Formats: sequence, C-alpha cells, structure tokens
Amino acid sequence: MRNIDDIVQGRRLRRMRKAQWSRNLVRENQLTVNDLIWPIFLVEGENQTQPIDAMPGVSRLSVDMAVEAAKKAHDLGITLIAPFAHVHFEKKDVTGSHILDEDNIILRAVAAIKNAVPEIGLMTDSALDPFTDHGHDGVLRDGIIVNDETVDILVRASVLQAQAGADIISPSDMMDGRIGAIRDALDASGQCDIAIMSYATKFASAYYGPYREAIGTSGLLKGDKKTYYIDPANSDEAIREAEQDIAEGADMIMVKPGMPYLDICRRLKDTFQMPTFAYQVSGEYSMIEAAAANGWVDGERVMMESLLAFKRAGCDGILTYFAPRVAENLAKN
Repeated sequence: MRNIDDIVQGRRLRRMRKAQWSRNLVRENQLTVNDLIWPIFLVEGENQTQPIDAMPGVSRLSVDMAVEAAKKAHDLGITLIAPFAHVHFEKKDVTGSHILDEDNIILRAVAAIKNAVPEIGLMTDSALDPFTDHGHDGVLRDGIIVNDETVDILVRASVLQAQAGADIISPSDMMDGRIGAIRDALDASGQCDIAIMSYATKFASAYYGPYREAIGTSGLLKGDKKTYYIDPANSDEAIREAEQDIAEGADMIMVKPGMPYLDICRRLKDTFQMPTFAYQVSGEYSMIEAAAANGWVDGERVMMESLLAFKRAGCDGILTYFAPRVAENLAKN
C-alpha cells in the first residue's frame, strides 16, 4: 500500500475534526433560536389543550392557552409564531366566508397574543382551507377552484389580520396574483409596514396529512390540490413561481414541504438572494416522532440535524413544530 501522505499530498482533511474546539472553529452553519418559527393550532373554548393524535406532542389550544404558549415562546427566545385555526363545521361554507368575520378565532388569538406579548412576532395565513366545507384553499365552483374570486377574499382577510395585529401575512393558497393584490390592499389600508412571506413554492405533497387532521379538514377534502399546488416533479416551475411572487412584492419566500425539497431551498437562495424559509411540515414532524417512539432513531439528535440541514441548504429560518424543544436544547447547549 502506498504511503498515506503520498496519496493525500499533505491534505489531511481530518485535522480540523480532531477536537470540539476545532470543529466549532470551522463550522459552516449554525442553528440558533432566531431561526425558529413556531406554528400553533387554535381551537374554540377556554382552557382547552387538545392533543392531536397524528402529531404526538402537539395540541390544539384555545385562545387563552395560546397566549400562555406565546409567553413561553418569548421566554425561550422564539421571535415568531404562526397560528392556524381549527374551525367548527357549522362555520364553514363553500367560500370560507367565516375568515372575514371579525370574531373568528385567528383574529381573536392574534389580538390576545399581541396584547399579552407585544414583543413577539405573529405571522398569519389568509388561505381559506380551514374555513371551507370542502377543504380547499379557495372558492369551489362546479369542481373548479376559482382564482380571482378567491384572491378577493384573501385580500380582505389579510387586511383584517393585519389590523388585528399580525406582523407578517403569509398566504399559503398558491392563487395567481394574490401577493400583488394583498400588497396593494395592505398599502391602501395604511398597513405598508406589514411584511409578506409568500408560500412561493408549495408543492402538491403527500406530507400534509397530519396537519389536515389538526385543522379538521382531512375528511372534507374533495379531490386534490394539484390544480394550484406545484407538481413535486418540477424545479424550474418553482423558480418561476418564486420570481413572480417577488415581482409582486413578497418580502420573504418559503418552500413547503421542507426536507424533501432542500434542492429547491438551495436554488431559490442562490437565484434570488432573498430571505428564504422552509416549512418542516406535519408529515416530516410525525415521521421523526414515530421513529423515535419506536427506538429506531435518536429523536433529539435527528430533530436537531434535520433543522441544521435547512440552514445548510440556504434557509434563513424554519417553521417547525419542534420549535420549543429546539429552543430548550439550544439554551442548554
């Protein structure tokens, strides 16, 4: 066998891995609490904490409990919360009109959290799927999701959410033109400082199942969402979608789901140099939790490694249901 120094020509790459201090010195990416966005689920009532079977460790929270969760998040250093609604069926209809009621649970929760914890950021989704009786993100007419009528409702919902105290509007519906229309409406209503994080590249993924259980739409969905979400096979289309949303006024862009689409994260960051985020969706969370519960993986280490992967792929932050646990781990370490 040849001498190793002759083989490597003096380039021994293990030199900087030999000790913790040297590994820290050359670490290329780092996860911090500032990278974490915490999605939470809301439910009607008081003092309600409803465990979600498909998402171990995650519960739906009544508004008062969501306020307590926001206080905990603030204490942990988490700077941004994203609330999602579980809406009673009797309040759902074909157009999702309850999203425009000024007493809906999203608006009440935003106002309550902002009043109790004014320092924390709030990001709301103006998509209609929690509010429609068919589970789609838009108005359903004769089996078709009607784009322009949907955008009109999204625009009005976004203004209401901003007025309630939302700091970022983040529409997840993937309707054409909604970013520009929302930007125009926010500016016209005196909300020019409200940012928009676009779900610029939301894919027609199989990873959303537990989320749909969490918001109560899993048994409602008629058909699928392939006519408005991106085909998982397409990467160039994702670039065009992001480019369009940026042109319309998006301040930040998001990739959803996260881990199966790290290549998209990297392409978006390299192409646009925009603040880029990923959503580690419910299916990703639940798979890690299930494997950990069975002893197949070290759940804590896989949790942390999965989030570091987003940073390596170019993300500036991650929406993750692990956020409080990660923040606690980071504080300890």
